[in-house]
Amino acid sequence: MAVKGVNHVNIIANDLDETAKFYGDLLGFQRGETPGAAMGFKGAWLLDDTGQAIIHVMALHAERHADLDRGSATGSIDHVALTCEDFAGTLQRCEQMGVEHAVNDRKFGDIRQIFVTDPNNVKLELNFAGGLTGKVLFSRY
Repeated sequence: MAVKGVNHVNIIANDLDETAKFYGDLLGFQRGETPGAAMGFKGAWLLDDTGQAIIHVMALHAERHADLDRGSATGSIDHVALTCEDFAGTLQRCEQMGVEHAVNDRKFGDIRQIFVTDPNNVKLELNFAGGLTGKVLFSRY
């Protein structure tokens, strides 16, 4: 077996609509229905421009998620990294939306990154190939 990529990320949301709007406004995802709705699960699938569900969002359910530690950022997951396009447009949307963000032009490789946090305290690493300026604006590495 070989892993070829990430199929999706599932996020438990305090506010399903706010979370879907955040991802739609910032990253251009379209909100789709979750097949789990037929079984009583309240949620949404956030679809890329090909119709692939990249992020699954489930509404917080007190009984089902009783053991979930939501006190720290993303629980046991440090962050979710997404391969993206349109660095300048994404940066502009962050500024227009008032989303706190950090830019990293990595010292190695040909990649630019924008780091943001969603409404559920999930850290996102948005990766954009190419277009380095050579100036490190932010670096964790």
